[in-house]
Amino acid sequence: MIKINEESFYEGGPAKSDLIINLLAGLTLLGLPFTFAALVRALWLRYKITNKRITIDGGWFGKNKTQVSLSNIDEIRSIPRGFGSYGDMVLILNDGSKVEMKSLPLFREKQRFIEENMIKKSQPLNLNEVEGFATKS
Repeated sequence: MIKINEESFYEGGPAKSDLIINLLAGLTLLGLPFTFAALVRALWLRYKITNKRITIDGGWFGKNKTQVSLSNIDEIRSIPRGFGSYGDMVLILNDGSKVEMKSLPLFREKQRFIEENMIKKSQPLNLNEVEGFATKS
């Protein structure tokens, strides 16, 4: 039998330390744009990572919604920020487009989870486990 249950791995916003570091940077005139961007991320950016897809709610007042199926991801690139406590991740999709995930807390853990589930998706289906209307050929 094929399992179609979707299990949530992470549901939440950007890292709190991103906001703290950028609020401190906002004490200077040069840090004000970074502080404003961190405030917008903290207020309206939300991530949901499951074993089947990634959902990003963001934009001004959280009006933009992006969903990416793990089977559409070709490559993941990430970089640590905030002394390694959080990081940015770029998902490169099969068609060449890119999806950015900024200020993701514990990003290495999440990258490992996504890569493991990408591998599971790319493995061929074992037809001996299929029941129901599917035919064995």
